[in-house]
Amino acid sequence: MSRLFDPLTLRGVTFPNRVWAAPMCQYSSVDGHPTDWHLVHLGGIARGGAGAVLAEATAVRPDGRISPQDAGIWTDGQAADYARITAFIRQQGAVPGIQLAHAGRKASTFAPWRGRGNVPLDEGGWPVVAPSAVPYEGYATPAALTADEIRDLVQDWAAAARRAVAAGYDVVEIHAAHGYLIHEFLSPLSNRCTDAYGGDLDRRARLLLEIVDAVRAAVPDRVVLAVRFSATDWVDGGLTVDEVADVAAALPPHGVDLVDVSSGGNVAAQQIAVGPGYQVPFARAVRERSGLPVAAVGLITDPGQAEKILADGSADVILLGRALLREPHWPQRAAFELGDDIAWPPQYRAGRRIGPPTAIPAV
Repeated sequence: MSRLFDPLTLRGVTFPNRVWAAPMCQYSSVDGHPTDWHLVHLGGIARGGAGAVLAEATAVRPDGRISPQDAGIWTDGQAADYARITAFIRQQGAVPGIQLAHAGRKASTFAPWRGRGNVPLDEGGWPVVAPSAVPYEGYATPAALTADEIRDLVQDWAAAARRAVAAGYDVVEIHAAHGYLIHEFLSPLSNRCTDAYGGDLDRRARLLLEIVDAVRAAVPDRVVLAVRFSATDWVDGGLTVDEVADVAAALPPHGVDLVDVSSGGNVAAQQIAVGPGYQVPFARAVRERSGLPVAAVGLITDPGQAEKILADGSADVILLGRALLREPHWPQRAAFELGDDIAWPPQYRAGRRIGPPTAIPAV
């Protein structure tokens, strides 16, 4: 069996393979509630053979949404609506996971196909918050969070995690990447705080650790806890992979089971050196420093490429995004190309066999 289709067990959860669906915003929720689109989108990826399917950045409170059309889990009613999605994902043999988020100074924006910038207040937008009153370029200036507001945010994450478990999720990922709130605290470019949450790396990481502790305490021991980082801001003076690796190395005693390594998103001036697997070296650096299992993501498109990343010890899991949008059954094709055999839904088995039409059973 290839490394890509070797099962992985974290805590009490066994993932059937190491091809997982990365969280991808769909901008298709209504008042934070998932819709039929999410059932079909996430369910289709699970049907295609992914070992885990992670739901998009899901706001822990209303003002944490990236856009008014973003997912949320700040009410029990929202949580109940996810239950049919997690049930279907599990029926396909995949593990359901959710990414909990707060967009910080990048909240209250338009969906990508509607343009860039903040949604006006009279069109459903809202004021935004951040560690400091430093705007993302071209966006509204955020209000700096107070100490009391930060304490409330930590509890919002814990409450959202409890709802996620009630909704049937086995993996909870804390979103600390892509220029959203926790990343804003981690990066010296967006964190100008002079209190206990700003200054050196330990202070800039304080909010993340408080949220990790609160979430870990809020969910059963069997639930897998992950953190997504941006390993670099891709600009001088920003967050670095060495700093992220140091923060990741502090996570095991706090009950984190896996780190998901991406990059960028915090400043418009970033200069990203894009190419096949361009973020994999970051994943390897974090894996070596932290000792934690690591997921790699970013322009991983070919089964052989994905297999090599795992085989050479750069990562333990492959996260796919755009590749699964183009081809939800990528894992099943990859298994065929790598000589592995994975489960197909019985309704789709006619498409599993490669050969002339006569080899396909009549329907």
